[in-house]
Amino acid sequence: MSITHTTPENVAAADQILSDEALAFVEALHEKFADRREELLGQRETARAKAAETGTMDFLPETREVREGDWKVAPAPEALQDRRVEMTGPASPAKMAINALNSGAKVWLADLEDAASPSWANQVDAIANLRDAARGTLGFTSPEGKEYKLREDVPLAVVVMRPRGWHLPEYNITVDSKTGSGSLTDFGLHFFHTAKQLIENGQGPYYYLPKMESYLEARLWNDVFTFAEEYLGIEHGTVRATVLIETIPAAFQMDEILYELRDHASGLNAGRWDYLFSIIKYFRDAGEKFILADRSAVTMTAPLMRAYTDLLVQTCHKRGAFAMGGMAAFIPSRKDEEINKAAFEKVRNDKTREAGDGFDGSWVAHPDLVPVCQEVFDGVLGEKPNQVDHQRPDVDVTAEMLLDVPSAGDQRTEKELNANLYVAIRYVAVWLSGSGAVAIHNLMEDAATAEISRSQIWQQIKNGVVYTDTGNTATRELVSDALDTQLEVLRGEIDQENYEKWFVPAGRLISDMVLREDYPNFLTLSAYDLLEGSK
Repeated sequence: MSITHTTPENVAAADQILSDEALAFVEALHEKFADRREELLGQRETARAKAAETGTMDFLPETREVREGDWKVAPAPEALQDRRVEMTGPASPAKMAINALNSGAKVWLADLEDAASPSWANQVDAIANLRDAARGTLGFTSPEGKEYKLREDVPLAVVVMRPRGWHLPEYNITVDSKTGSGSLTDFGLHFFHTAKQLIENGQGPYYYLPKMESYLEARLWNDVFTFAEEYLGIEHGTVRATVLIETIPAAFQMDEILYELRDHASGLNAGRWDYLFSIIKYFRDAGEKFILADRSAVTMTAPLMRAYTDLLVQTCHKRGAFAMGGMAAFIPSRKDEEINKAAFEKVRNDKTREAGDGFDGSWVAHPDLVPVCQEVFDGVLGEKPNQVDHQRPDVDVTAEMLLDVPSAGDQRTEKELNANLYVAIRYVAVWLSGSGAVAIHNLMEDAATAEISRSQIWQQIKNGVVYTDTGNTATRELVSDALDTQLEVLRGEIDQENYEKWFVPAGRLISDMVLREDYPNFLTLSAYDLLEGSK
């Protein structure tokens, strides 16, 4: 074999997950697809440079026939017909996986990407948990003796696994002496260990595909699925994929992405924070009209966000695919009912808007939000499993509407600068310690919120933004002072050992990200080099 790997010592099932047979499959995926992956990542840079030069973007003239054609994706399997509530969260540790499966949600987005810290132990443990969940044997006993096991009185959530994006590596896998792909590794191990069992269970290997920037990247995934099905002797089209439309170029290629995956496609999802992060990244040096307002002020009712979500629903339903709404990130408080009351009302309003717009379901980050989301979608769907029949002929979205950043407002405050620094540092510190999702001020933060937080700050410095609440100008000196202030705030909240071990390196990383002249494309790529257990 030309594949080499390391084995995490603290994962009991590691030798089973990293078996010779599973690694041979991962090796085959790399040998067939790794070079195309590299080429497509290179094409991202070319596309970004063009956007920077022109200061705009448009629907692709070369794929007009696809957009205007009369075609649909393959019919959804029975297990994915009803997706009105989807629970999101990491697949490791086992306790969180069990709680998600037991949550009452129709679907669990088992996240090996944005809500996961990709140490090798976490990734392998996640695959082991998903394998055991498919077998019905997943269980966990806490050090205090509390048992967690899968419920038998209600249907468990259907698993839709999210592998890492095309850009992320896996240092613990090498093929022909080249660093492995996080995407191919995550997918390969999961598919090999669960596909046949899931089919036997009446479900199948279902995936959420993140961070794509072109229909050619969707074509690569489609070819991976076809190869994998042939490799294991599984019927073509058994795999189903939902694509997160969370980059600005992907928003201009929704039809094309579904078309490339049409035998394997299930739907599209509106990923809010990564989408805004992508707009900043693509147009970071394109002038004042692309300077985003405070992220807390950018609502889903802003015209550019309405254009994005309306186009997504219209495109999906025209093609017979599901349109999935965004995240309700609120984490209920056990101490403050007033906070809960206000937050639950916001969640209800957000889900009501999505259901009314035609979405077939939506995400929540906490089991307590499942009943709220379900009630809203029940009210619209009734006994129907979805509303794909809710067409949107009223929608006519132009390129200018998708790029109308000023429509989100012009509130840019120093208060939000400090909040962004606090969230980014705190999230990265927790990520470095091995946890990929953390509650901060009753909101579930993940890699997407850290990315937009640090990107907004870089953009503000680049453009010399004048903060609307203080009149101060965003400079490296001002941001550096604010970063030091937030580190001191965090020092007062964290014990000294953990502060020195995780928060000091997190502070250095965020400082480098926001103060350097050039813009780093992904926070997680730089952070991965610091992650304990990544190598």
